[in-house]
Amino acid sequence: MDLFLVINLLGGLGLFLFGMKMMGDGLENFAGDKLKGIFDKITSNPIKGVITGAVVTMLIQSSSAATVMVVGFVNSGIMNLMQAAYVIMGANIGTTITAQLITFNFSSIVPVFIAIGAAFVLFNKKKNLKEIGYIALGFGILFLGLNNMSGAMKPLRESVIFTDLILGLRGHAILSLLVGALMTAVIQSSSAVTGILVALASSGVIPIDVAIPVLLGSNIGTCVTALISSLGTTNAAKKAALIHFFFNVIGALIFLIPPIRGLLQTLVTSITPGAGGEEVARQIANSHTIFNVTNTILLLPFTKYLVALVNRLLPEDESEELPKVKFIDDRLLETPSIAFGQSTNEVVRMGNLAKKNLQYALDGFMNGNSDLIDKVYKNESIINLLEGDITRYLVKLSNSDISDIQRAQLASYFHVVNDIERIGDHAENIADFAREKVDKNLNFSEDAINEIRNLAKLCIECIDNSLACFADYNKDGAAEVRKLEDKIDASEKALRNSHIRRLNSGICNATVGTMFLDLISNLERVGDHAMNIAEILAEN
Repeated sequence: MDLFLVINLLGGLGLFLFGMKMMGDGLENFAGDKLKGIFDKITSNPIKGVITGAVVTMLIQSSSAATVMVVGFVNSGIMNLMQAAYVIMGANIGTTITAQLITFNFSSIVPVFIAIGAAFVLFNKKKNLKEIGYIALGFGILFLGLNNMSGAMKPLRESVIFTDLILGLRGHAILSLLVGALMTAVIQSSSAVTGILVALASSGVIPIDVAIPVLLGSNIGTCVTALISSLGTTNAAKKAALIHFFFNVIGALIFLIPPIRGLLQTLVTSITPGAGGEEVARQIANSHTIFNVTNTILLLPFTKYLVALVNRLLPEDESEELPKVKFIDDRLLETPSIAFGQSTNEVVRMGNLAKKNLQYALDGFMNGNSDLIDKVYKNESIINLLEGDITRYLVKLSNSDISDIQRAQLASYFHVVNDIERIGDHAENIADFAREKVDKNLNFSEDAINEIRNLAKLCIECIDNSLACFADYNKDGAAEVRKLEDKIDASEKALRNSHIRRLNSGICNATVGTMFLDLISNLERVGDHAMNIAEILAEN
């Protein structure tokens, strides 16, 4: 009998977690780019940050997942620590929606949700309707799991051992807190622990005065996921995870003070009087909400002190190796719509680095600046590393749950990254010419230098325009890039002819002449790759 109870309990918990994940994924995918828009509007305004955290957590149904995303954003430089702190506070509020939701009795309509959800998923090809199906199916499975847990726990009312164990926690608030923290750390979901408490309460097993400290502990245990996620990240990301931990620990300790805990208990029992299963379940959900909202209100004015605390505990390490990539992070793959947008930003960043390297190479060539030439070689190694990191990330993203349109666009990103890397290679070639020019003390005529400068200006403009087309997904802009590339081709041809005339007239020697022709050929190829970046989007 005991084994049967444990199996039913674990099965119910599994269904609960699976349903919550399915519903969260459905909501997240249905929101799509709107979710990215929510994060794009994050400012240093505390209220907006808190609202952002609450809304996103309501959509993905997990404060742990939301906080892990925040760690990824901080690691990628998208968010600063103050913004992260506001979003984390909001995430704690957003997670209380699940607790409120599961206290309602949907038992009679759970089969309806499962049936409708399954029909939408199995017999519908439209993506949005399919996601609605996943939301409904997840909702139904979540409550099916909750019902299973409640049913499994009903025999515990008759168990003297279990009743004594639960009641033994009464008056031992610290122990109850640790129990809640440990349960959440193991299950990796405070919502699941709240669900277990609601199921125990619905079965008449746990009183509210015992449930509250366990609930407070679950808020500490949920920090474990973010702390683990921050391992191997930048200092800033570790600080974001620590802010989450300190915020929840401070709040839990405040509410663990007997008068304050008693005030919370009095408040929730006055809102929902009674000691029956349904009443206690509602009291637990209300305690969860009141605690997190009050904790945010209390600590929001002290956010800067939380940030100062983690800055003191984790001072900046100047020797810390900067991440090769800035905008992409594996944690963002949990929200593909955001990961897709960040991939675009990372590719554009790589493109700008290649453009800057081309400028360094050209300036080094024309001015004989050895420092700029050395900088080209250093940046080229970074560009090569970026190509590998971005390509691997694009592969992971293409295997995630993105829309068909995004998947088609993503296929072109691989080609864009390759074209950018080739622009970097041509910049390196020009740096080689610059090094040879300096070492051999070669002199170019003023006309030749001016011709190179004018052609280079066209190439830089072409790269700028092509990256702007890519960043904004502007298909119409590709025509302008094509016109620029035609100018580059015509200019390269004209310069080649004029330089051959200079060679024939003896104005330039053969060594200088060959280098000039190779250099303008490299610039012409840069124009080709820039055009490829713009035109590959027009093909989709």
